[in-house]
Amino acid sequence: GALAELVAAGKIGHVGVSNYDTVQMEEFAATLPVETVQPPYHLFRREIEAELLPYCRARDIGVLVYGPLAHGLLTGTLTPHTTFAADDWRGASSVFTGDTYRRNLATVSALATFAGELGITVSQLAIAWTLANPAVHVAIVGARQVVHVQDSLGATEVWLSAADLAEIETIMAAATPVAGPSPEGM
Repeated sequence: GALAELVAAGKIGHVGVSNYDTVQMEEFAATLPVETVQPPYHLFRREIEAELLPYCRARDIGVLVYGPLAHGLLTGTLTPHTTFAADDWRGASSVFTGDTYRRNLATVSALATFAGELGITVSQLAIAWTLANPAVHVAIVGARQVVHVQDSLGATEVWLSAADLAEIETIMAAATPVAGPSPEGM
């Protein structure tokens, strides 16, 4: 209700939500239409494909996904020996330790090989894959260095064919799905 008042007063132009599922979006829409949603989405975390993305596409709701590089997993820079800072949640996460981590690093290596065949980086492949979904409008990519920004921008020039997408699916068949922390847990 407060957001509807702000829109009516001209103080804000648009309203979006973050980490909402379809039930929450329906509840929100009883007061004000949802214009955008911001969910996590990457090659290892695809649960939004089942319900949220079709829901948004059918209702013309903008989708701004975050985390397309899977918290660094899809950069191709992590190894089984990578250590994380004491305040980095990944150091205590089963996603970044043990058998799941090693298995997913092997999947990233296979993706990197395929990306190399296409003349791109594995990061660009991961971002381009995310943007290839017709329900996704924007991929929010974090970066710690200018070179990371430049690499990510290169993904906007990548077009993945149906055969490329099928090859990515084949590679991902060996992966273990992963999630990250909720924003509240970071």
